[in-house]
Amino acid sequence: MSDTGGGVREVKSAARTVELLELLAARGDRPARLQELADELGVPRSSMYALLQTLISRGWVRTDVTGSLYGIGIHALLTGTSYLDSDPRVRLVRPYLDEASEALGETIHMGRLDGRDVAYLATRESHEYLRTISRVGRRLPAHAGALGKALLAERDDDELPEGPYEALTPDTHTGPESLAADLARVRTRGYSVDREEGVAGIVGFGFALRYDVPAQDAISCSVPVARLTPEHEERIVAVMREIRAKVEATAVGGTVHWR
Repeated sequence: MSDTGGGVREVKSAARTVELLELLAARGDRPARLQELADELGVPRSSMYALLQTLISRGWVRTDVTGSLYGIGIHALLTGTSYLDSDPRVRLVRPYLDEASEALGETIHMGRLDGRDVAYLATRESHEYLRTISRVGRRLPAHAGALGKALLAERDDDELPEGPYEALTPDTHTGPESLAADLARVRTRGYSVDREEGVAGIVGFGFALRYDVPAQDAISCSVPVARLTPEHEERIVAVMREIRAKVEATAVGGTVHWR
């Protein structure tokens, strides 16, 4: 067993279970076959089959009518929903997302840094530009979006993820040097700008929430390029600065600080 970092040895069976669930979740709408999962995790086929059957019986994994395809189960959703409902920071920020959405008419996000990615925790969709799939519970590489860049800028450059980085669009930063230069500009202006780096046709403005040090959470406003004028951009920045100030002023004491 490996060390978890706190002097406690990692439980191999638990680690394998988590790795399997994360793998299935990452595949999204692409179910996997038994041999694929066994090969990916380096687990004997018989052991993988037994683990899958255990998780199916408890609702964490689902299978098709033939029993040959596997995907993430409904209990992953129930647990994720519980996380969002119980998180004090999410509860704190939600009303301010509503306020920003009402003021700007654009899509507003809250996200949290998780390793190299940002996980979306809450979203208020624009009535003008509706996604067919909600981003809540999904992830985006931190280097490629407004939320992630706002949070990376709160850290020293030597803490940046190792490159090269995945290019989601032709405008995504793919090297540490260009990303570091962008983050320097973020620190100077106090917010990040994502000009079609994560999603083609979309510009994002990200604001780190500094109620934790370094900041773990951020909020952003996303707007289609076709609707972004200099005047609208100026208003977005002003409103989001004000929203950030309100959130940070409200986030005082009385909450559990999870790690």
